[in-house]
Formats: sequence, structure tokens, C-alpha cells
Amino acid sequence: QVRLVESGGGLVQPGGSLRLSCAASGPLFSRYTISWYRQALGNQRELVAVITSGSTTDYADSVKGRFTISRDNAKNTVYLQMNSLKPEDTPVYYCKAKLSITTPNYWGQGTQVTVSS
Repeated sequence: QVRLVESGGGLVQPGGSLRLSCAASGPLFSRYTISWYRQALGNQRELVAVITSGSTTDYADSVKGRFTISRDNAKNTVYLQMNSLKPEDTPVYYCKAKLSITTPNYWGQGTQVTVSS
């Protein structure tokens, strides 16, 4: 089992940047695929970015070219660098860890991002 804690959210002006962190505790972190999702109140949770154990990455079209996901297995942490932020990037961001298709999803508690002038 792995426990995830997100941090780094906050208030930023449009065009600004934030870096979110997803810190994990538990064994085998380097083997997990880690994903970042976001969810606005009343909306479904949306996949933003994913990084595999081999550091292959993929992004939602809405954030391509602006967001970068990376991992530091020595620190058991995955990062989401968010640049050129827009008001629509605002909701709560969650990270998810998954080892394989037959294992459960592990979620963090979320971190709020607010993009507003």
C-alpha cells in the first residue's frame, strides 16, 4: 500500500506558475504509474498528466506545452510543473498511484490551485 500527500497548491495570477508535489510513502514507489487529476466542484475528475515507472509521460490536450510531469524516485516524489496558468486550471489537484491493472488505485487528499487576478 502507498500513501500519497499532495502539496504546492495556492493562489496565483493568470500567466503564473506553480509546482505541485506528490510525496509517497510505501514500498515499490518507482514501479508505480503516477497520475495527476483535477476536479472542479460539480465536475468529474479529469486526467491531467501521467508518468509511468519508465518515465513515459502523457498529457491532456488542455495542458500540453504548459505542464510538465516528472518523478524523483530517490525522493519518492512526483512533480507537476504548471506554467502559463489560466483561470480554468483552478480546481483541486489530486495524484493517483497505480501499480498494475489488477491493483487498487491510491489517491491523495488533494491540493487546491486558484488562478485568479
